[in-house]
Amino acid sequence: MNMEDLYHIYLQHPSIQTDTRKLQTGDLYFALKGPSFNGNSFAKKAIEAGAAYAIIDEPAYAISDKTILVDDVLDTLQQLALHHRRQFNIPFIAITGSNGKTTTKELIHAVLSTTFKTYTTEGNLNNHIGVPLTILKIRNDAEMAVIEMGANHIGEIASYCEYTLPTHGLITNVGKAHLEGFGGEEGVRKGKGELIDYLRIHNGTMFRMNDYAYLHEMSKGIVPVITYGTTDSDITGNVVNSDTFLQVGFSKGFHGEIKTALVGTYNLPNVLAAVAVGKFFGVSDEKIRLAIETYAPSNSRSQLVQKGSNTIILDAYNANPSSMKAAIENFARAKSENKILVLGAMAELGEESINEHQTIINEISHNQWQHVLLVGGDFVKTKHPYLSFSTPEAAGEWLKKANITNSSLLVKGSRSIAMEKVLDYL
Repeated sequence: MNMEDLYHIYLQHPSIQTDTRKLQTGDLYFALKGPSFNGNSFAKKAIEAGAAYAIIDEPAYAISDKTILVDDVLDTLQQLALHHRRQFNIPFIAITGSNGKTTTKELIHAVLSTTFKTYTTEGNLNNHIGVPLTILKIRNDAEMAVIEMGANHIGEIASYCEYTLPTHGLITNVGKAHLEGFGGEEGVRKGKGELIDYLRIHNGTMFRMNDYAYLHEMSKGIVPVITYGTTDSDITGNVVNSDTFLQVGFSKGFHGEIKTALVGTYNLPNVLAAVAVGKFFGVSDEKIRLAIETYAPSNSRSQLVQKGSNTIILDAYNANPSSMKAAIENFARAKSENKILVLGAMAELGEESINEHQTIINEISHNQWQHVLLVGGDFVKTKHPYLSFSTPEAAGEWLKKANITNSSLLVKGSRSIAMEKVLDYL
């Protein structure tokens, strides 16, 4: 079946599902494969559950006229997304970076949605499956699209650009994330820079955090560049207060202050980015302020949680050396007593993992803490004088037995550690 015919079917059945457990009547089922599953084997089940068609790539599963045989299901999904993308003549804003992608994406979406019909990535569906699925959820009424792109190896961002065709782009930062897949910090910079490479070739617009010198170097040759930062930028702002929630004041490009529901000064660039994008597209200052001030973080991202007499900063959505260091520094500056660090291990750091965990321990030692609990992974292979646990449940049990009260806790770790489980014991 050619792409035009498949697209015609998609227009009649614009809901796509890759998991038969979530399938609704009339959906298109794409039989993707993974290391431990073969979606083709679920094609019959999908059709019986009401799928309009099942797109497969193994002839043995072509059981009826409701199965559509293609060469490669994943490639077909991505090419269908490209075909759909080409139907739109609207801004497509791509966001990548080592830290802050999802929060920045959510803030930009909140700002743009005040004025435009805006579609965006749901949650963190930012990989080779999530990006095309996001594009295919965009409807004809779209005026803006905000696409988050995650990556853990060279070439990944470039491949997303091939079917997202971004007109605008933003790199939140480049830090120590996914070192194993990228082969080191230079690899991370090259991988994230693939978005800039695409914008440069296709005359796209970049939003740049002006404080980061490496982004100046990476963005050479791109015109225009819209800047935001703490000095000498189109949108210039600084932290006014961060005792509980981040409050931002502006000296250029925006009038007044924004009082956010975000915890941590490390969220300043995310807020500035959202303001810069909003102003560029003509959103009023008041709508920008209201959108950012009413945005409430969720899914364990810089959330402030109250459990009895304890205040918890829950930042357990993800962690790498850059974000871990920033969170610890921010927590150390906070005006609160009885501070407790509960840190889970960081994933995908490859040969540098033990060294990076040791560096975080060195960072911890610069301040006084009521308690420090280190959980799992390569924290167990480092030298330190702190409490050590194999699981977040074990750390939670210790906190429960210690009868922790009237304290402030920072709970952070990589997604694979699931550090939010600690809260069940407080």
